Amino acid sequence: MKLSRKILKFTEPLMYRRGWRRAQRSIFRVPLGPMVAKIDQQRAREIQQRYANSTAGYAKYANIEPWLRLNRERVQDLNLQRSAPKRVLDLGCGGGFFLFILKNLGHSVLGLDIERVVLFTELLELFEVPRVVWKISAFEPLPDLGQKFDWVTAFSVNFNLYHPSKERWGTAEWEFFLRDLQAHLTPGGKVFFGLNPLYDGDYYSPELRDLFLSRGASVERERIFFERGLRF
Repeated sequence: MKLSRKILKFTEPLMYRRGWRRAQRSIFRVPLGPMVAKIDQQRAREIQQRYANSTAGYAKYANIEPWLRLNRERVQDLNLQRSAPKRVLDLGCGGGFFLFILKNLGHSVLGLDIERVVLFTELLELFEVPRVVWKISAFEPLPDLGQKFDWVTAFSVNFNLYHPSKERWGTAEWEFFLRDLQAHLTPGGKVFFGLNPLYDGDYYSPELRDLFLSRGASVERERIFFERGLRF
């Protein structure tokens, strides 16, 4: 079999799964208009104007609607628009776009992130999304959040990055983190990570992939989904 055919055969299941998710977004729609209408439009315009000429990379988030559309897809891909109300913790919540949509769908939400970007604080206040200020660090447990969660999510994960060396967490760090995370989950609580690529384009080492699989995850490129909870 030629290499090109082998590659095609390997990618077919991935293409099918992603295509099916796109199809489901069209079937199970989430209108953003009623949600946007609840936002204080004057405050939103003030935020946009304040960052309009900023060269900072995070200034792009002041343009709210594109990021709401992106996070609507995240909500749809996890089928949370079709779920009964759940308690959701979003790690690295940024400006709170994902949690804002979930809140409007009837879920109970909480974000966790550092307090480094003023724009994110402004957006969280605009969206009325609660946040706990906390820096996730290797081999350090998460704080007591006063409740357990049915879902824990994290998109464009970068808490697994050492600074300033830019080295990524290995299996030991992730094992500690997952064990600690289990204490914050309801029985069978789901966990989803959307990983950032490594510098060589991969998302994890073979050893880390094996760890995720051994703890009950389905692994699809950057998508690490513990749909039936963490397994230890």
